[in-house]
Amino acid sequence: MTAPGLAGQSRSQGLGELQAPDAFVYTAHAARVVFGAGSLRDLEREVDLLGCRRALILCTPGQRRHAEDLAARLAAKAAGVFDGAVMHVPAEAARRARDEARRRGADCAVALGGGSTVGLGKAIALESGLPIVAIPTTYAGSEMTPIYGITENGVKKTGKDAKVLPRTVIYDPELSCGLPVGLSVTSAMNAMAHAAEGLYAQDRNPVMSLVAEEGLAALARAIPEIVRSPRDVAARSRALYGAWLCGTVLGNVGMALHHKLCHTLGGSFNLPHAECHTIVLPHAMAYNAVAAPDAMARIARAIGARDAAGGLYDLARDHGAPVALRDLGMAEADLDRAADLAASNPYWNPRPIERTAIRALLQNAWAGVRPGDY
Repeated sequence: MTAPGLAGQSRSQGLGELQAPDAFVYTAHAARVVFGAGSLRDLEREVDLLGCRRALILCTPGQRRHAEDLAARLAAKAAGVFDGAVMHVPAEAARRARDEARRRGADCAVALGGGSTVGLGKAIALESGLPIVAIPTTYAGSEMTPIYGITENGVKKTGKDAKVLPRTVIYDPELSCGLPVGLSVTSAMNAMAHAAEGLYAQDRNPVMSLVAEEGLAALARAIPEIVRSPRDVAARSRALYGAWLCGTVLGNVGMALHHKLCHTLGGSFNLPHAECHTIVLPHAMAYNAVAAPDAMARIARAIGARDAAGGLYDLARDHGAPVALRDLGMAEADLDRAADLAASNPYWNPRPIERTAIRALLQNAWAGVRPGDY
C-alpha cells in the first residue's frame, strides 16, 4: 500500500513564496511504526523485538473480547488482560493497572484502543518503565507522544516523560473499520487539533509544520469518505495516516489554549474527550486568528476552506459531529468556573489569555454558534 500523501501538491505550487525559516530547535522522538492493513499479524514479532516475554493486554471493558483475541494470538507471551481503561485516566485506575502488571509479572504492556487505553499504558510506564506496544483503534494520536495525563480530585494533570512514549506502534486500518461513524469524526477532529496548534506552537519548527499540514489535509479528506463509506479501508488508512502525523506533531511541539481548555473541560467537568476537542477547536482558532495569521492560512489551505475557524466548524457540523458543549451535558452555570480554571496557570499561547475573552469563547462553544472574532 502506498503512503496516502495528500498535501504535497498544493504546497509545491507555492514553493517560490517560501521564506527562510526562523531559528528553531528540533529533537526527534524515536518510535517504531508498523503501518498497513493486516499489520496486527506482526504483534508477536514486535513483542519479541523488544525482548519481552510477558505482555499485559490493556483495553476498555467494551474491547475485552478483542483484547482476549490478542492474548490468544500471543499465547504463552500473554500475561493476561486488564480491561480497566477509563476516560481521562483516573488515578485509581492507574494504580489498579500498575498493581495488576506487577502481580502478573508483566515485562511490557500492549495497549489496544484509543487515548484512554494508551494513557493507561503510559501511567504504568511512568512508574515502572515497562515498554508499551500501542495498537490504536481511534485517531487520538496519544501513541506518538511522551505526554501523559492523570486525573485526580477532579483535576487533570499532564506531564512529559520519555519513559511513557510507546516503543512500537502498530497501525492497522482494518481495526478502525468498526469504529462508529460519529466517533470516527470526533476522533479525527481531535487529531486535527494537535496539528492546528502545532502550527503556532512556541517551539514550532519547519519539519513539524510540514507534518501538521499534511496531517490536516489527510484527515479533512478522510472524514467525508468515512461518513459515506465507513468500512472503506482506503479511507480508514488515510485517516490513520493523518492521525499518525498529527500525533507526531503533538509529541514534538507544545500545545496552547485549545488543549488547556479541553483539559479543563474534560478533567474538571468529565466531558467526553474527542467531542470536547471537536467543539472547542474552531473557537480556539478564532481566538488566536489575529495573533497567528500564517498558521491560520496553512490550516485553511490544508482543509480546503476560506478560513481556519469557520472551516473546522463546518467540517464538524456537516458530518454530524456535535458543535455545542450544552449537547455534551455541560451546564451553562459552570462556564464561569471553567473560564477561571482555564485562565489560571495557562499554557503558552500566541495571544495573551484574557479571562473575559475566554468566557465569551466558552459561551459561544456552549451555545454552538459558528465562531467569529474574539
